[in-house]
Amino acid sequence: MSTDLNAASIARLCLHDHTHFAIQHVQTLHRIELLQHWNLHPGSKVLELGCGQGDCTTVLASAVGEDGKVVALDPAELNYGSPYTLGQAQSHISQGPLGRRITWVQQAPLDYLSSLSHLPSPGGANERFDAAVLAHSLWYFSSPSLVLSTFIALKQHSKRLLLAEWSLVATHASAQPHVLAALTQAALESQKPTSESNIRTVLAPKRIIALALEAGWQLERETRVPGREGLLDGQWEVAAVLSDDFDRELKDHVVDERERGYILAARDACEASVGCVPEGMKGVGSMDVWVASFI
Repeated sequence: MSTDLNAASIARLCLHDHTHFAIQHVQTLHRIELLQHWNLHPGSKVLELGCGQGDCTTVLASAVGEDGKVVALDPAELNYGSPYTLGQAQSHISQGPLGRRITWVQQAPLDYLSSLSHLPSPGGANERFDAAVLAHSLWYFSSPSLVLSTFIALKQHSKRLLLAEWSLVATHASAQPHVLAALTQAALESQKPTSESNIRTVLAPKRIIALALEAGWQLERETRVPGREGLLDGQWEVAAVLSDDFDRELKDHVVDERERGYILAARDACEASVGCVPEGMKGVGSMDVWVASFI
């Protein structure tokens, strides 16, 4: 079961900088904490959408055991990602002890799910995935309508829908800059015809639930988990918003002065909130995470 997983052992299977092992370790601890709210059993067949470099994939593969299977899908090019690309990270994991349990797929979710509809299913309903997992990947979708279409398609191929996303709530004041940075970045990305940002479509839990219900899912349970100490996602997003690159993109993509004024105001609020954190940027935490399961 997920409570028995050894975070340090799993973290070592991921491609990481050995001089900064603590960063990978806390990311793995976070994914294990999410898993404890999902009640995923050994032997399960799991579809993970938005697997990225495999931080959650390794935890899922450990949890399902030798008799389980994880299909880990991401639409990004294999040369996408930093400090390691998806291709490098996934290849590294495949060469480890969990490799046989994982099938990597580079394809858009709807294209992959559509292809499943045309495959023979001699086992009937038993051929469905036991669970579809989207962990910190919903904000990468280009629009709420694409999220809805994906939830609808998943209803045909999975028995459960397991979600985890940033909640836009900061239990700890040190995480408030992360909330403001997410909203600021999303405001800029909404002005671009296409986006490669970490945050493309911000959806609060209330909106995600509404989309899932519209797609025919029923909410089984939900909770909110405070951001774990040591998670650096908040610092990364705040740094991105306060960077010179953000200023350049704002000038390039936002023409309307009122829209630009709003984004600048949000950016300024983010910067001011960092000033309220005792240790400044080094003390910025990560916001709470919303975790839910649907049937």
